[in-house]
Amino acid sequence: MFDIVPESIGSRPSQPRELQRASLRSITAAGERTQTMQIGLVGLGKMGYNLALNLCDHNHEVIGFDLAEQARARLADKGVDTVRSLTELAAALDAPRVMWLMVPPGDATDATITKCLEVLEPEDILIDAGNTNYRDTIDHAAACAAHNVRFLDIGTSGGTSGARQGACLMIGGDRDAYELIEDALLDVTCEDGCAYVGPAGSGHFMKMVHNGVEYGMMQTIGEGLAIMRTAPFDYDLAAVCKNWNHGSVVRSWLMELIEQQLIAEPDLAGIKGIIGTSDEAKWTMQAALEQNVPAPVIAQSLFERNSSQMGEENFSHKVVAALRKGFGGHAVVTK
Repeated sequence: MFDIVPESIGSRPSQPRELQRASLRSITAAGERTQTMQIGLVGLGKMGYNLALNLCDHNHEVIGFDLAEQARARLADKGVDTVRSLTELAAALDAPRVMWLMVPPGDATDATITKCLEVLEPEDILIDAGNTNYRDTIDHAAACAAHNVRFLDIGTSGGTSGARQGACLMIGGDRDAYELIEDALLDVTCEDGCAYVGPAGSGHFMKMVHNGVEYGMMQTIGEGLAIMRTAPFDYDLAAVCKNWNHGSVVRSWLMELIEQQLIAEPDLAGIKGIIGTSDEAKWTMQAALEQNVPAPVIAQSLFERNSSQMGEENFSHKVVAALRKGFGGHAVVTK
């Protein structure tokens, strides 16, 4: 197994928490927040772009950075300041700095965290809100602690619309750092959608399993609609989803999304049943095996995505592909 990094790792306050909070936002004499946490947002793709606008809607000051000039320009067109390097970003932020990463997991996140630690200073806060493997997250937390930088890992759910209008955040890492930026986190989440869940790695572990559950739910919706499509009755599948999403035990946002997709294209005729995949469900199954927890539904849903790559026409696969497009803006393979 591995050593869990304590939630307090890297937390060495040099001033009272009240003063640290005041350095992050303006406070009236009555104690009401009037402005702003200042946040450096790194990674301005679909999720980062929408999160930046959400933060700005709540009067937080965002300074954005992305390697792609087009991504920077898109956010700048909305009136948000951007910079061309992490060095410029660090120079633009007041201490204690908050850098919030929305970067693809793996090498990109590893390299970005390494570069951030070259420009951040003790007491600054670094957030990884991507889909990093929780084991890597624990290593990242230890690297931050060695630089006296506070670290948070945030599992982010809700897709692009959640990032824009109210996300679900699963937060692990330095508890003091969480409390310092809690107001901003609450602002960009939906009601009851912000949870501090434990030490470094716990946020990303929770999001990993969430994605495994998501795989299973999407697959069963696809299979159910495939059965309805071939039934001895002429069902309107969009109407079926609408009905199921009002008062039934299977009502959900996923049901709402597939209803919308079926209204737009009733038989999903223009979509090939090829489903994109990411690593989270695979990691979930690895955890299940290590913990001796049977998870046949998640396992089979992962295998179904693998089999969809073979290109065989399968309506349930089309449904899952359409769902991914609906919540995350993921591309579908068209005919």
